[in-house]
Amino acid sequence: MRKPVVRKAPVRKKSTSKKKTSFWKGTRGSFVLGVLFTLFLFVVAYHYRNGLAYYFSFKSDKIANNKEEKRLSDVRNFQLLSKYEHKVAGLDVSQYQGNINWSAVRDLENTFPIGFVFIRATVGKDKVDSEFEDNWLGAKNNKIIRGAYHYYRPNENSLEQAEIFIKNVTLQKGDLPPVLDIEKLPKNQSIDSLKVGLKRWLEKVDAHYKVKPIIYTGENYYNEFLKDEFTEYTFWIANYNFFVEDIKDDWLFWQFTEKATVSGINGNVDVSIYNGSPKMLRYLTKN
Repeated sequence: MRKPVVRKAPVRKKSTSKKKTSFWKGTRGSFVLGVLFTLFLFVVAYHYRNGLAYYFSFKSDKIANNKEEKRLSDVRNFQLLSKYEHKVAGLDVSQYQGNINWSAVRDLENTFPIGFVFIRATVGKDKVDSEFEDNWLGAKNNKIIRGAYHYYRPNENSLEQAEIFIKNVTLQKGDLPPVLDIEKLPKNQSIDSLKVGLKRWLEKVDAHYKVKPIIYTGENYYNEFLKDEFTEYTFWIANYNFFVEDIKDDWLFWQFTEKATVSGINGNVDVSIYNGSPKMLRYLTKN
């Protein structure tokens, strides 16, 4: 009888290969990411070099130790104002800026002249801006081209809103066309009904002043609700995106920031660029 053969269990060899790790989780990956991020910061810094230089006080025209001087606007503001210095920069104000010292309102960043100002006159069907009268007169006395705007409330009667604007705003030679400011969507009516109301306001104001109003709104609002049906009107568009640097051809005005500061005005101020030359801006005004 043969003895049973005892088989030895096979010896498993220890694996000598290391587990594969993701390139981006390793030391080399971290190094490459660091280099790419540094390169990105360098490109951004180079692109905004003029604004950064001004911001960090390398400009020789800074007035030091004067607490009454306006604070520096951010880098993007200076960059855009520099890029479009051949065009016209301006402001829009309301009662939220308080009592404005108009004799001190001259330029932005001690460099860029203020060529125009839009002043809020009325809101909805029953509100007059508490600072409108003073601002309207102050801009005129300071020889700044002025315009008046109405803040439209979608859920209120459009003709009554036009009437309060007409009652409180008298346009003179050299003033800009009236502006309809529409930013909100209606709660109790359709978009189609909103558009009918907007057109009624525009037509009534046009008939009174004999000049087509300008429409102010945000870029998304413009693209989604107004662009296709209000082609006979010009637009003043708000877009504060940091990476947007080009004014579009169909924007008559571009409001590119709501966080600028101007001497003579307390707090933040909206700044816009007119898409044309100073001579073209004068042609836009009432004759």
